Order: sequence, then structure tokens, then C-alpha cells
Amino acid sequence: MSDTSILLFINGLSGRFPALDAFFKGVSNDYFPVITACLVLAWLWFATRDDLRREANQRAVMTAIIAIAVVSGLVFLSTMFYFRPRPFEVLPEGSLNLLFYRPTDSSFPSNLAAVLFAIAVPVIARNRAYGSCLLALAVFSSFGRVYMGIHYPLDILGGAAVGTLSSFIAFGLARLLKPGMDYFLKVLQTASLA
Repeated sequence: MSDTSILLFINGLSGRFPALDAFFKGVSNDYFPVITACLVLAWLWFATRDDLRREANQRAVMTAIIAIAVVSGLVFLSTMFYFRPRPFEVLPEGSLNLLFYRPTDSSFPSNLAAVLFAIAVPVIARNRAYGSCLLALAVFSSFGRVYMGIHYPLDILGGAAVGTLSSFIAFGLARLLKPGMDYFLKVLQTASLA
């Protein structure tokens, strides 16, 4: 099956089940998944009472923040060199059931998928429970972008790949920056912010 035929099959499900449409409109919009992921990061930073677990969670949060910076740069570079029109710009009028506004940026890679995977991967490496929740959010939100007709499936896979790659780059950077991160954590602990 081609990228377009998979898109048309998945998007063809929209409009048939109002509850499913509402679910994907909520979980796949520009705000809910990113804000939810950031709230999970804030919860991980402050919630745990056990010192060892809290420090592991805080290191996961710092690595996720580094990954967000890396993924932002990679997506920016990608869109500078390659622009893929959105499906609704290419496919014949009426072939898609568009459940979203018409974004004007490049369809590839999916910014939302890239950011959500960049957040989920560092967290799952240190905290399987919260990381799994973030990964589920990334998968459902990303699938919803195809369901709503604003991305091709390969845009989502590209975004997930860029987000995951950014996480691995962030792991390496976190190792390099460990002395600075340790100092930063000590300062925040002194100020009762960690």
C-alpha cells in the first residue's frame, strides 16, 4: 500500500463515529498533547519523595528538555531543505475528511510526533510507567493527525524517527553535560526547587 492509500483508508474512518472524531480532535490538536507532556514532566520533577527516584526522574526531565531543543533544530533544518505539501493541498478536493484547520508548514516530518517522541523516549529510559504513558500519548496523538487528514503516515514515522534520534543525541549530550547538570541540580535542591 502507498502512503496516500494508507492515509485515505485511515482518514476514511473519520466522520463515521462522532465520539472517535471528538477523541482525536482533542488528543491530536496542537495544544493538548504538548501541554499534557509538559505537565507530566513537571509532575516527574516534583512528585517523588524518594531521593534516588526523584533524582532519576529529574535527570530524565533534563534529558527530555535537551531532546526538545535538539528536535527543534533537526525539524527546522529538515524543513529548510525539504518541503512536503500537506495531503489536503495535493489530493483532489473532497477526497479527505479534514477535521482540523489547514496548517501551512511542511507536512514532513510531523512536528507534533517529533516533539512527543523526543519527550517520551528519555522518560521511558528512566521511568517506565510515566514513559509508557507519554509514549501512548505520542502514538495516539500522531495517529490522530493522519485520522484528521493533515499528515501522511510517513510524516508521522519521520517525526517519530527524528524525535527518537533527538533523544539519543540528548542522552549523549547529557553525559557530556553531567557535571553541569549535577551542579544545576544541587543549586535547585538548595533553593528547594528540586
